[in-house]
Amino acid sequence: MKKIIKVLSTAFVGAALLVGCGGNNAEKTWSEDYELSNVSFPLEEKVSLKIMTSSSPMAPEDPNDKLIYQRLEEKTGVHIEWRNFTGATFGERRNLAMATGEMPDVIKNAAFSDYELLNLAEDGAIIPLNDLIDNHMPNLQKVLEEAPEYRGMMTAPDGNIYAFPWIEELGEGKESIHSVASFPWINVEWIEQLGLEVPTTTDELKEVLIAFRDNDPAGDGQTIPMSFIINHGGEDPQSLFGAFGIGDNWDHTVVSNDGEVILTAAHEQYKDAINWLYSLYEENLMDIEAFEHEWPAYVAKGQEGRYGLYFTWDKGNITGMGDDFDLLAPIAGPDGHRNIARTNGMGFDRSKIVITSANQNLELTAKWIDQLYDPHQSVQNNWGTYGDTELQNIFEWDESAQMLRHLPLDGTAPVELREKTSVSGALAILDSYYGTVTTKPDDAAWRLGLMKDVMVPHMEADNIYPRVFFDKEELDRLASIEADFYPYIHRKRAEWVSNGKADEEWADYLEELDRLGFQEWLEIKQAGYDRATK
Repeated sequence: MKKIIKVLSTAFVGAALLVGCGGNNAEKTWSEDYELSNVSFPLEEKVSLKIMTSSSPMAPEDPNDKLIYQRLEEKTGVHIEWRNFTGATFGERRNLAMATGEMPDVIKNAAFSDYELLNLAEDGAIIPLNDLIDNHMPNLQKVLEEAPEYRGMMTAPDGNIYAFPWIEELGEGKESIHSVASFPWINVEWIEQLGLEVPTTTDELKEVLIAFRDNDPAGDGQTIPMSFIINHGGEDPQSLFGAFGIGDNWDHTVVSNDGEVILTAAHEQYKDAINWLYSLYEENLMDIEAFEHEWPAYVAKGQEGRYGLYFTWDKGNITGMGDDFDLLAPIAGPDGHRNIARTNGMGFDRSKIVITSANQNLELTAKWIDQLYDPHQSVQNNWGTYGDTELQNIFEWDESAQMLRHLPLDGTAPVELREKTSVSGALAILDSYYGTVTTKPDDAAWRLGLMKDVMVPHMEADNIYPRVFFDKEELDRLASIEADFYPYIHRKRAEWVSNGKADEEWADYLEELDRLGFQEWLEIKQAGYDRATK
């Protein structure tokens, strides 16, 4: 048995050892050494690799039932013996495998945190990938040559790469689809019905919300002038904060154009925005459930036609794709300021595939994983495939253009269709692929157009906070600080919007942030930013 890795609690490891080393567990979890070199596909004789993965409950229980994997096996001559799990079960089985040393060759959709990656690497459970990438992975090399910033994000502080990433570019810079998570959707049908104008300032927005309240366009007292889910990413009203200055985003972290890392929630302009939201609360313009919303209730009220203004990534999930709601452009504050803070989101996941130290077929494995970075393969891995005679297809194959073209969804929910047919995992889709390798998904193209036309003209920030790969000591300190730091920020945010005590409690609030480690947090975040952007 391979080396036992200490990634679980002592009690759980003890139980794991009993399961992992028991006499009934006769089947080896990693593949035999095939002694292959100078591998080229398809192989003359089929071999297999053993991979643990996770998948959606909507997907087939056996990943090999997916057409994408069937084609990949035919192309390579490599059969995959999958150990597939869904939900929380995957994390438990993944940790069990690493704790007992009964590891597969590869873990796909690994979802290890940065700290876990470093810990597993230190213990020898996963291997460095640098040489495999340089010697056996031309598809991934091409990606990193075209977009070298990703190599930096993949690389740990010790200079090694320990996991293969998922990369999905949709728009660049300020025009990235991730630049704003919280889109404010306003009911333009009600505005027209009441003879109003779409608001462009905080004062005008308040008057519109009052008109919604007083005229009850939903009927029977069901009108909710403004709804949100406090402290919930895209459903939080953070996109309105820019009317008062630097704005806000989901992790309350922005970077100035001079490269200074700023905690929005410690800025005076943040308090001004909170005070304005309280003025709406005082006028009964907010959903009374906004501070305790569960997602199903939030969606249900939107589908019942009760909202005047609400917040989410995509209105299709809440009120549908009709013309009754439009994206509200950033509004001007009391001093005429108009801004929309960028989020720190991007289409990058550092930990999609790891190769374990149990693997005895490194060249073969690297070359198989490299197939996942072939442009046409990556596109299908991410969204779904073409030519499936049993399931609805995401694409059609344009033979003359050698290109995958997205098909209309015909009312099917994009997430549902994609989870049934795509395989996710390690892949790369660069902006340069659109128009040559594939088309953009209709839903993404629509949102990108809104981002460019409505939001980007009002974005002041040139920078976002990048995906810094901190070392273990830094990660320890950040985790320790943030365990109390963010919950405190979120609690005070909710309290102040509903009780109006932000001015009264502001000095004590800043003092408590300092007590919780704000200054050390800021130093670590600034140092990480400086390293990543030097």
